Amino acid sequence: MALSKITVVDKIEVLENGTVQVRTATRILEDGVELSSSFHRHVCTPDCDTTGEDAKVIAICATVHTDAVVSAYLAVQAASDAAAVRGKDLEAVG
Repeated sequence: MALSKITVVDKIEVLENGTVQVRTATRILEDGVELSSSFHRHVCTPDCDTTGEDAKVIAICATVHTDAVVSAYLAVQAASDAAAVRGKDLEAVG
C-alpha cells in the first residue's frame, strides 16, 4: 500500500476581460487509485505578476495579457474606483 499526494493545475480558463482563472487539484492516491481530491482556485488579472505560477499558466498569461488587454483592464479598474469614490461622496452629502 503506497500513498502519494500530487498537486496539478488541472483547469485554466480565460475570461473576456483577460483574467485567467486557475484551478489546482490536490489528489491523494493509493497504489495509483485516487482516494480523494480537493481544489483551490485563484485568478491572474492582466496586471498581476505571474512569478511562481505553473509554467502553463505563465505561458497563457504571456499570450493573453497583451499591452492592449492590460490597458483596457486598468481603465475599467480606474473607472470602477472613481465610481466608488463618487458613491462615497454622495453618501457623505446625503
